[in-house]
Amino acid sequence: MTAVFKQGSNGRAELGRWATLLLLLFLSALGGGLLGALMVPRFYAKPLPPGTAPPPLPLAHPPHMAGEPSPVVAVAKQVGPAVVGVTALTGSNLLNRESVRQGSGIIFDGANGYIVTNNHVIAGASRITVSLDRDQVLPAEVVGRDVRSDLAVLRVRAGNLPTARLGDSSSLQVGETVVAIGNPLGREFARSVTVGVISALNREITVGGQDGRQITLRVLQTDAPINPGNSGGALVNMRGEVIGINSVKIATTGVEGMGFAIPINDARPILEQLIRQGYVSRPFLGVYNLKEITPEMAEWYNIPAGLFVGGVLPDSPASRAGIKVEDIITKIDGQQVLTYGDLDRALVHKKPGEQVALTLYRRAKGELTVTAILGELSRE
Repeated sequence: MTAVFKQGSNGRAELGRWATLLLLLFLSALGGGLLGALMVPRFYAKPLPPGTAPPPLPLAHPPHMAGEPSPVVAVAKQVGPAVVGVTALTGSNLLNRESVRQGSGIIFDGANGYIVTNNHVIAGASRITVSLDRDQVLPAEVVGRDVRSDLAVLRVRAGNLPTARLGDSSSLQVGETVVAIGNPLGREFARSVTVGVISALNREITVGGQDGRQITLRVLQTDAPINPGNSGGALVNMRGEVIGINSVKIATTGVEGMGFAIPINDARPILEQLIRQGYVSRPFLGVYNLKEITPEMAEWYNIPAGLFVGGVLPDSPASRAGIKVEDIITKIDGQQVLTYGDLDRALVHKKPGEQVALTLYRRAKGELTVTAILGELSRE
């Protein structure tokens, strides 16, 4: 803006008014600047209004504070009294440590004194005792035992014993917390409790039996520590139900946390048969020297995947049904058969005398179906 001033006295008066106005504007600007310089630091020094912090993530299992009981405590109190020590005398020389075998057992019928353990614990024993606690040791008799499942049922002449509740192993999930209870290294460490998770379901492992034969077991895998003497002990879920019978551990340098238990659903029908008749009646087909034809092999040789039949026993159900050497079994009653385990699962719920339909591949004829009437496997 350009200001024009008049000459003379009137001009001088007007110039004075303009000078006064400019001075006031300058002082006003200067005062505002000083005030701002003083107030701005105070304004920014004030804390910001509190924000809303995100809520903490919920814990699936809140940590147990000191003095609060863990769920494992309740499981141990409930199931521990029903887990017993089993001592098998397999020789006449008590000074020979190899003549005394120790393991664990589970009382599953306390009213009648029935106890389940592993067959390998009591195999070849001339005398068996069961320790209910440090002071109460009772003689036990073998009701029945089964080599193929590595299970045995013992009985003590006592009633009103603590009884473990059997659960449902089919509902287990990988990662589920489990508790192992047993007598590792004998009575000195009776009812030891360890905790882990279900590491895997439906594992198949092959182990050597007491008679030198190999047996294949379908098992649960757990990382709950299992040690010698735990065999026959309980694998328990967090509801206090026995869902497995501890049986095997991989004990190799560099391997940790690989224990295995027989699922209780697989054990139930075996225990029932052992109590009822002293042995397990199994169906018999009569094929042997089986070889698994994997999908990769099937593609390479242009044949179906399944079980290659290496031998057929004379006058067996397989022979009478017309099964021949070099046939490939692909299905039993419509269920696909690719492995030895598939064959066992297809027959496990069958009874001697029942009919089964087998789908075969024969190189000269292609696919065909035959019917076999199952026999009974010889008792061991």
